[in-house]
Amino acid sequence: MKLCRIGDAGQERPALVDGDGYIRDLSAHVADLDGAAIGPEGLARLAAIDPTSLPLIEGPVRYGPPVAGTRQFVAIGLNYADHAAESNLPIPAEPVVFNKWVSCIQGPNDPVTIPAGSQKTDWEVELGVIIGSTANNVSEADALNHVAGYCVVDDVSERAWQIERGATWDKGKGFPTFGPVGPWLVTADEVGDPQALSMWLDVNGARKQDGSTKTMIFTVAQIVAYVSQFMTLLPGDIITTGTPPGVGLGQKPEPWYLKAGDVVSLGIEKLGEQKHQFV
Repeated sequence: MKLCRIGDAGQERPALVDGDGYIRDLSAHVADLDGAAIGPEGLARLAAIDPTSLPLIEGPVRYGPPVAGTRQFVAIGLNYADHAAESNLPIPAEPVVFNKWVSCIQGPNDPVTIPAGSQKTDWEVELGVIIGSTANNVSEADALNHVAGYCVVDDVSERAWQIERGATWDKGKGFPTFGPVGPWLVTADEVGDPQALSMWLDVNGARKQDGSTKTMIFTVAQIVAYVSQFMTLLPGDIITTGTPPGVGLGQKPEPWYLKAGDVVSLGIEKLGEQKHQFV
């Protein structure tokens, strides 16, 4: 299933995208697509609904974040060897874990605000993993059983705050609007192997990133198991899993960063596309 939330910010209603690409209203069946709704039992109930029985949502729509009430937005850094190289950093022996504050989460096509004084706002297309059932110290073999589905994330980053203001990356990762998520939560059964998805990102129509999840250093299963050693992952939580090369920080002959008016478009195979203007 492709699940989504449609409507103005703070007033989204649950919906699904049917096999013909039409958006169908789910609000008669579930109040919202929160952690409870995307657990194994909740997804089974939604999967049993005939999409043609649901009302159509017509006209231009705004996609909100595809899951409501996310309590933890965890991120993995340097998870592609070639991105580590362009960042002039060694390949990590263990996953690099940091946080994006949940207050940065927004819809996939909403404008992104460059923070006051920022000179180094950057882009990162990433595979997002949405947790469906509580995971605490789970094994790698069991890890994917705790995943409800996947989504597109732009891990927007302010490099000066991330790198030059002390050792904690979190400072540059969680500004308001720095977490565009969606457009859809695509359930794990529909995605199949999360390590075989192509991904791309354009800035003002020029291709900057062109990669695949097959080159991740740590797989989704490894990441979920690893993170669950140190925290309890809750239904509705999001883990964003790192970016391939081509970010602004790594542009040659010198880094190149976003400015007001720039438009970033990005997408991942099977998971849809985002497009947002920086303001």
